[in-house]
Amino acid sequence: MGMLSTICQVLIAGIAARFLYKNWFIPKTKDSGSSTVSSDHNYGSSVSSAAVSVSTLAHDLLVFGITSQIPEKLSENVASSKQVQANWYKKLLQAWSEANPTPKTPGQVSRLVILTLHPHGVTEVEGLLRFYRLPCLPAPWARIDAAATVTPPSRPEGVKFELNTCRVDAYAVPDGDGLTVYVDVADPREATISVPEDVRVAVSERSKARASKDKPKAKALHKTIVDAGYRVVRGPNKKEILARMYRIRLRGIDAPENKQPFGKEAKKELTKLVKGNCVSVHVYEEDKYGRLVGDVYCNGQFAQEVMLKKGLAWHYPAFDKRPALRRWAKEAKAAGLGLWADSDPEEPWEWRKTNPRKKTSMYLIGKYREMTAF
Repeated sequence: MGMLSTICQVLIAGIAARFLYKNWFIPKTKDSGSSTVSSDHNYGSSVSSAAVSVSTLAHDLLVFGITSQIPEKLSENVASSKQVQANWYKKLLQAWSEANPTPKTPGQVSRLVILTLHPHGVTEVEGLLRFYRLPCLPAPWARIDAAATVTPPSRPEGVKFELNTCRVDAYAVPDGDGLTVYVDVADPREATISVPEDVRVAVSERSKARASKDKPKAKALHKTIVDAGYRVVRGPNKKEILARMYRIRLRGIDAPENKQPFGKEAKKELTKLVKGNCVSVHVYEEDKYGRLVGDVYCNGQFAQEVMLKKGLAWHYPAFDKRPALRRWAKEAKAAGLGLWADSDPEEPWEWRKTNPRKKTSMYLIGKYREMTAF
C-alpha cells in the first residue's frame, strides 16, 4: 500500500509538472538557435534550454512539495547534506508560491534562488544554479547585494525622494510598522549631503584603532560616529562603507503595539520580511517624532501590503486613504486573519491614549549600536 501511494504521488507530480510546463513555461515561439534539454530532464528537442531550466526547477519543486524528494544528482554539484538540500527546496517552494509576479525567465528564477538561499553561501547557491543550467553570477556577493535591492514601481504623486538602503538588521525593527535603515553616503542622493568632518576623522581613526586591536579607542570613536547619525557597515564584497541613519515609519498602517495582542507577531513578520535585505523607501514626509514616513519595498514585496493581508496591522485612514490599503485590511478582517481573530481588537491609536509611548525604538537602536561597536 505504501509503495502504491508513493507511485501515485509521483504520477500526480509528473502530471502537474507537465500541465504547468505546457500552460506556463513553454515558449510561444521556437528558438531554433537554442540548445536542447539535458538527458537528466528531457522535455523534447524543440524546447529551448532557457525554458527547460525554468520548467525543470518548477517540476522538481512540485515533486518535492508532494513527496519531499529532492534530485539525486544535486549532491554532485553541492556539498550540503540531503537534509540541508531538502530545507532549500522547502524555502524555494514557499518563495516561488509567494512571488508576485511568478518568475518565468531564467534570470528571474536565478534572482529568486539567490535571494532565497544566499545565506547558505556563494558556492552552494552557484552549485544549485549550475545543476539547473540557470545563470550564475561572475561576482557573486556584489551581484547578490544588487539583486536584493528592490526596484519599486515608478514614484507616485507626493513622494519627495527615495532611499535605497544597506542590508537591514533584525535589531533595527522595533515594532510592526517601523524600522531603522542605513544608506551609503556614496549614494547619489546622499552625496549631496555633506558628512561632518569630525565623522570622517572618526571613521579614519576607528579603522586605525581596529587594525591595532585598540578596542576601547575603536568603541569611543564608534560612539562619535553613531551619535552623529552614521554607522560603518559592510557593503558589497564585505567592504566597509560609511552610511547615514534614517528612522522609517510605514505609511498608511498602524500595527499593534508590542504589548498588545499580536504586537509581537507583527514585529516578527516585518523583521522576517526585511532582515538581511536591502529595502527601498518612497518617502512622503517627516513625522513629529523625526521619522521618515514612507512606503517600504523589499524583495519585490510591498511591506504595507504584507502586513495588512496577514492581519497584522490596521489601515490608518486618518493619514492614508488609498483604496488598496483599505481593501487589504477589509479582506484580512473578513477572513479572520491575525489580529482579526479577536472579536473586538483594540486599535493601537486608542490603546496609546491610556498607554503612553515609550522610547522603545531608541532603546533598541542603542542596543544595536552597542553590538556593532568594534
